[in-house]
Amino acid sequence: MADTANKARRQMAVRIFSETRKHWAQQNWYQRFEEIIVVVLSIIVAIVILVAVLNLVLTLYNMLRFNILDASHPAAFQAVFGMIMIVIIALEFNHTILGQLERGLGVVHVRAVVLIALLAVLRKFIVTEIGEADADLLFALSASTIALGAVYWAIRQQDHTMRSRQPEGE
Repeated sequence: MADTANKARRQMAVRIFSETRKHWAQQNWYQRFEEIIVVVLSIIVAIVILVAVLNLVLTLYNMLRFNILDASHPAAFQAVFGMIMIVIIALEFNHTILGQLERGLGVVHVRAVVLIALLAVLRKFIVTEIGEADADLLFALSASTIALGAVYWAIRQQDHTMRSRQPEGE
């Protein structure tokens, strides 16, 4: 199953870069500049993802080796899930960046940025020891979550409204 997913990702990357190469001559200098930056950023984020996964694997190995990963150590679980969330956030971020090449749009979708921000705030909730956190931090995280959720909902509603106004042929 993992081989199928990796093969699909490779095919998507090859398709994206071949389309970019095909449309290169039709683009102005700024569109070319954006595409170069997107490719460089996606490579950098891919390196960060690899480092984060290696760090996660090494941390899990050490926790298992020293018998730290058990139900009596909730801080260990928080650390592991915090690292997993970092990988998920980075993957979503890289997916958003690569989507720019695939869709050929010059702007990052606000919905994706809000979703990534929401994931980052939720990660902070996961790694924060609630009993030791002060009320100001918890209030700020809660307010951020509610605000980002409301923005995400509003953007989604606007997308649904715009789609329902379009004729079926488009």
